[in-house]
Amino acid sequence: MKKTLFLIATAALLGACASMSGSPRATAKLQSTTGNTTSGSVSFVQSGSKVLVSGEVRGLKPGAEHGFHVHEKGDCSSGDGMSTGGHFNPAGGPHGNHGMGMHHAGDLPSLKADANGVAKISFESSTIAVGSGVTNIVGKGLIVHRDPDDYKTQPTGNAGPRLACAVIS
Repeated sequence: MKKTLFLIATAALLGACASMSGSPRATAKLQSTTGNTTSGSVSFVQSGSKVLVSGEVRGLKPGAEHGFHVHEKGDCSSGDGMSTGGHFNPAGGPHGNHGMGMHHAGDLPSLKADANGVAKISFESSTIAVGSGVTNIVGKGLIVHRDPDDYKTQPTGNAGPRLACAVIS
């Protein structure tokens, strides 16, 4: 009986692991823009209708907030990150606070750096997707800004210059 229960539990666990490993995923390796030292890595995993976003960004101003957005183009060729274009906004909505009313699909929660200038990222988003659909972020740009996002100023949130850039792949 114990062996049967163990085999059933093991099969269930393996099934759960297999379904997670089959989930659409993407990554972004943030590289600093010219004159900056910000870098990091972010992963995106589709889980049902939500995307689990996790990662770490280093080289930020200690104790500060920094705007964090998915941008229209997966192009980090310019030294200042401006080649990524504006915020990813397939629905044409106004800029706003992620998870609170109307906002661009690319409006993500601001990063909060600790005393060492490191921000740990962990949140869910239902406004982006990995792999398919109009809100698919694969091939888009990911930007960390110098300043906090005020969630009001249109169309950018007044988050200042771009400290780091990545292509989501």
